[in-house]
Amino acid sequence: MPSNTTNELNERMLISELKRNSQKALDNIYKMYAKRLYAFCLQYTKSKENAEEIVEDVFVWIWVNRCDIHQEETLRSLLFIRAKHYLINAYRSHINSPVYEDYVNYQDELATDDIQQHMEYEDFVHQLRNALTKLPATQQQIIELSKIQQVSNKDIAMKLSLSEQTVKNQLSLGLKSLRKELNKVPFLFWLLFFVN
Repeated sequence: MPSNTTNELNERMLISELKRNSQKALDNIYKMYAKRLYAFCLQYTKSKENAEEIVEDVFVWIWVNRCDIHQEETLRSLLFIRAKHYLINAYRSHINSPVYEDYVNYQDELATDDIQQHMEYEDFVHQLRNALTKLPATQQQIIELSKIQQVSNKDIAMKLSLSEQTVKNQLSLGLKSLRKELNKVPFLFWLLFFVN
């Protein structure tokens, strides 16, 4: 029997046991996924402690909600989605720059719920573009260059013939306006894009 089929059968049994309150099943699921979740979290938090804390929070959540888990074959998607939610708080308090491209690449690799995530992403982009058009032209240019093209403030200042302080001020004002406009977008892209 191929090893991946064996793993699938094992995980299915572990999920079933987990739902029947097996601490041992949780431990085995932890062994299967903790390293991958940690690596995923670490690339965003850049902090071993924060990444470890998020992984712990994910497995505490899994244990607390074990009776409500609908997945039967694999917990991979659920675990990474929970980690993504916990990363939101990490972004709010610890992350100083977006990792937009990395996140998009991760979403492309995540098989489950691809269509829904693609629709959420398209909706986010649509709302973002609409909100950008409501800003003054200079703020639109600066946000486009800074947050989408990842150009440094110094290079933006040279390109637009502005002082670096003006670029910083206009970027801050523009992002505040966008936050207000998009304050109901419940999506990680919002946080990745707008955290200063």
